[in-house]
Amino acid sequence: MLMRILRRGLAMLGVVALASCATTPPAESATGRPALWQVADRDTTIYLFGTIHLLPKDYAWRTAAFDRAVAGSQTLVVETVVDNKNPQALVAELARLGFRAGLPPLAERVSPAKRPMLEAAIRKTGIPRTAYDRMETWAAAFMLLGTQFKDLGLIGEAGVEAVLRNAFMQAGKPVGQLETNTEQLSLFDTLPESAQRSLLEGALDAPAEMRTQFNEMLTAWARGDVAKIGATFNEDLSGSPELRDALIKRRNVNWTRWIQRRMAAPGSVFVAVGAGHLAGPDSVVAMLQRDGYRVRRIQ
Repeated sequence: MLMRILRRGLAMLGVVALASCATTPPAESATGRPALWQVADRDTTIYLFGTIHLLPKDYAWRTAAFDRAVAGSQTLVVETVVDNKNPQALVAELARLGFRAGLPPLAERVSPAKRPMLEAAIRKTGIPRTAYDRMETWAAAFMLLGTQFKDLGLIGEAGVEAVLRNAFMQAGKPVGQLETNTEQLSLFDTLPESAQRSLLEGALDAPAEMRTQFNEMLTAWARGDVAKIGATFNEDLSGSPELRDALIKRRNVNWTRWIQRRMAAPGSVFVAVGAGHLAGPDSVVAMLQRDGYRVRRIQ
């Protein structure tokens, strides 16, 4: 369960994906209608769009309702802004948080049965073996997941956030963020070592298993099946309340408060966050509704 939620988190909980991915979509998801909500009063409109950060190239998910919301919004706000053209700051922060002296060799941080797969995965990356032994477990997992995604022929610029950022920037509209790169990386840096090791072992899973999990997630998102998304995350996190609190609930509380503050100012904002944050009883949508806001689903 924990390995699944951490891998899904890279796509639907909005963490910095050091290697974005996509894969061949299920045939029934050829034209998507992902969930879109609106919160509005007399002079303020905020759209809430549940994203998937990793998408196949040319995957059809944009709709007329989505395009109208984008065109009518003055500002885009995403979870965090990753500047792929100038990644030096992110790389430096990853080095600061992701490397530490005195760690046990990486091979000792996986089960004996996984060690041959670990060594094979490390060789594929081209990064010196000694560098991995100095990596925090979560950072090593990110590096190996990136290789997994590339082996599946996956790409990174088709994700919803990348498409949205390009659209707003080309229109000369500002793009803001709810969290910094450092805050997102720190989510993993502060995970219990047991959770980090589960993520590392999950990065060594067979490509077929990873493909199946991604396609299931993609199908639910494309259909706008919020109930399915919420139920999946609830099941995956049922045995780890501390992980639920760190990855979902605390962040959703912070973002809900941001939206409530923003409702006090006029204008229109398009807020795009991972679909996992807009599904279930602890979602941003549910929190806004409990606080008396009318959240209307428009797609």
